[in-house]
Amino acid sequence: MAKTFKELMDEARKVIPEWSPDEVRSRTSNGKGYTLLDVREKDEFRDGHLDGALSLPRGFLEIRVEEAIPDKSTPIIAYCAGGTRSLLAAKQMREMGYTDVVSMSGGYNGWKNAGFPFTQDRQFSAEQLGRYSRHFLLPEVGEAGQAKLLDAKVLLVGAGGLGSPTALYLAAAGVGTMGIVDHDTVDLSNLQRQILHRQDRIGVAKVDSARETINALNPDVKVIGYQERISSENIMRLLAEYDVIVDGCDNFPTRYLINDACVMTGKPNVHGSIFQFEGQATVFYPGKGPCYRCLFPEPPPPGAAPSCAEAGVLGVLPGLVGCVQALETIKIILGAGKPLIGRMAYFDTLSMEVRIHKLRRDPKCPVCGDAPTVKELIDYEEFCGLRNPGAAAHP
Repeated sequence: MAKTFKELMDEARKVIPEWSPDEVRSRTSNGKGYTLLDVREKDEFRDGHLDGALSLPRGFLEIRVEEAIPDKSTPIIAYCAGGTRSLLAAKQMREMGYTDVVSMSGGYNGWKNAGFPFTQDRQFSAEQLGRYSRHFLLPEVGEAGQAKLLDAKVLLVGAGGLGSPTALYLAAAGVGTMGIVDHDTVDLSNLQRQILHRQDRIGVAKVDSARETINALNPDVKVIGYQERISSENIMRLLAEYDVIVDGCDNFPTRYLINDACVMTGKPNVHGSIFQFEGQATVFYPGKGPCYRCLFPEPPPPGAAPSCAEAGVLGVLPGLVGCVQALETIKIILGAGKPLIGRMAYFDTLSMEVRIHKLRRDPKCPVCGDAPTVKELIDYEEFCGLRNPGAAAHP
C-alpha cells in the first residue's frame, strides 16, 4: 500500500532519535567520537558545513555508506539543510544495520542560525569542478584533497627525462605552484624522451619551454622557472618556499647535494634515476626513513657510472619512473596511501620485472645518522672526484 510523505516521516521518527543543534553541539564535545554525516548535495556542503563532517549526498547514501563508514556500530549524527533528508537517511541506515544513528532537527540551517561555528570549504570555479571531477569522486582525494594539491608547492630539479612526465602529471593533477630548476636549453636529442619540449623550441631555455607546455595544459598551475645550475650556494634559497622536492637530475654531485639539503631542511625528497633499460624510484623523507647517503655513502669512481649521453636510455623509461615520482609526490601532499619511504621500486623494462627493495636507515650515516658529521653543504664536485680541490666552481 502506498504511503504519504507524512506517513514516511512519522515512521522514521518512531525509530530515529532527533537532536536539536544545541544537543548536537553538547554531545559532540563530550569525547564519544560521533561521526557527523552531511547528506546534502555537494554544492550545499561546499557553501558551509559542520567541522569534520563527512559529505555523502542522500542520492548516493545506500551505494557508498558502507565504504565510508564500515563499522555499523559507529555513533552517527546525520544532518541536512532542515532535518527532513537526514531523518529519512538515518532510517535507511538503520535498516542497513547501523545501530547508533540520530538526525539533527533543524539541520544545518538551524545550526548556523544558532550562531554555532561552521566551516566553509574552498570555492572551486565551474571550470575546476569539471577539470578535477574525477578526483572529487575519490574518497582519498575529494574536494579537501584537491584543495591541498592546489595549495601545494613542489620544486622539480631538472626539466629533462624524469622532470618532464613528473611535471606534466603534477600539473594535470592541479599542483598549484611548481618550481623548475634547469640551466639547460632544449636540444634535438632531448625530444626522444623529454616530453615537455617540442621541435620548434630547440635552443629555448628548458624552464621556458616547460612553462609554456604546463600553462597550456592547466592554467591553474603557477610555474616558477629558475634557469640556473643548482649548487651549494643557491640550493637553500631554492628549497625554502617548497613543500616537496623532486630529484630528476642526472649526475651524482647534484644527487648528493639535494639529499644533504633536504635532510638539513627536513624536506621530502622524491628521488628517481634511470640507466639504459633500468630505473628506480623512492622517497627519502628526513626523520621517517633513510636518506640517499644511507644507500650510497660514497659516490662511484669518476667514469664508473656513465650518463645517458654516454650509455643511452630507452625513451619510455623516464616516463615510467617519472610517473611514479609524480604519484609519490601527490601521495605526500594528500597524506594518503603508503609512500615509498624505506622502499625502492626497481624497474627492468626488458624483462618487465618490477621489484620493491626494502631500504634501511644507517645509524652511522654522516648526514642523517645518530651522530652526523656533515652538518653543512660541501663541495660536491670535489666529493664526487670530478675536479681537484681548489678548482673553479661551475658558473
